Amino acid sequence: MVPKKTILIVDDHPLVREGLESILKTAAEYEVVGQAGNARDAIQMVKNLKPDLVLLDLGLPDKSGIQLSSEIRNISSPTRILIISMHSNVDYIVKAFQAGATGYMTKESATQRLLIGIAQVLKGEYFMDASVSHKVVEKLMKTPEKEMKITDAGYETLTSREQEIMVLLAEGYSAKKAAAKLFISPKTVENHRTNILNKLGLHSTLELVRYAARLGLVDVDLWKE
Repeated sequence: MVPKKTILIVDDHPLVREGLESILKTAAEYEVVGQAGNARDAIQMVKNLKPDLVLLDLGLPDKSGIQLSSEIRNISSPTRILIISMHSNVDYIVKAFQAGATGYMTKESATQRLLIGIAQVLKGEYFMDASVSHKVVEKLMKTPEKEMKITDAGYETLTSREQEIMVLLAEGYSAKKAAAKLFISPKTVENHRTNILNKLGLHSTLELVRYAARLGLVDVDLWKE
């Protein structure tokens, strides 16, 4: 009998983890060996379990998924990493692959394409959502690596959760809609918004949009109706 491929799910939202595991239970060739809600637990599980694949979210409470990708590859180089994120921004995707990920899909695509992406990544191939793949290739081919890095000092002071919320707010999400997307309360979003503005020395959402657009984190055309 062919041994099952082992999978670790890393996402700070329990409902998302359970949803991914329920999809994986429909495929007999895979076994979920653990779940982690933060980078600290994920690192320990990778050390102990040496999974064939990690399904990884970018927005973890204690460390970004991009940072964690690099650490996972150092701990267990055979382990493949498939990012499943709410972000479709090209810079996030490029940085994820540079950090060691071998696949990237948005959470909106996961229901239909999760098993396809997993199979491709476990074969040693790269996987990207078709809607963003050509943009990523263009970015990798045409832009020097040094130009793809976000080097703004203020941005680097934000936690991974604050970075995640900043992008949502800059994309036009209300506190209520951002909270629903992240499975947190609107009050928590507002608290993060206040902290973000203070850290960046900004005074309004409009200034936040301009700041995010300058870093290439959002497409300003999203605001043009």
